[in-house]
Amino acid sequence: MAKKDAKTNINLGTGVGRRKTSIARVYLREGKGAIVVNGKDADSYFANPLLVSLLKQPLTITETSDKFDIVINCTGGGVAGQAGACRHGIARALCDNDEAYRSALHTEGYMTRDARMVERKKFGQRGARRKFQFSKR
Repeated sequence: MAKKDAKTNINLGTGVGRRKTSIARVYLREGKGAIVVNGKDADSYFANPLLVSLLKQPLTITETSDKFDIVINCTGGGVAGQAGACRHGIARALCDNDEAYRSALHTEGYMTRDARMVERKKFGQRGARRKFQFSKR
């Protein structure tokens, strides 16, 4: 088996983003702006264009949308949570590459993890807060 070429995929920055129950591992590489999520193009993975624009927000703030290629591995949750996790991970990876981006990303709120989670269902209840219907007789 032949060895790979000398040019390997060197990660310029890495970041882990989280949102709801989704986790995104983000790898920043040198390139022309391609975003790959779980082996697919970001536009085909996130069918909703709003989610794609949410994903690209840190890149537009730092004006690096055509400077890096981004490879993302997402697990857990739904597509909206995964898009939020990707945005958080991209912001962290950009800061890992260059600390000058931190202040701009932090003022926009992209460096902060959104801690809101679904409340768990309690026993003796129909849902997290909803009770069973009361019957007097």
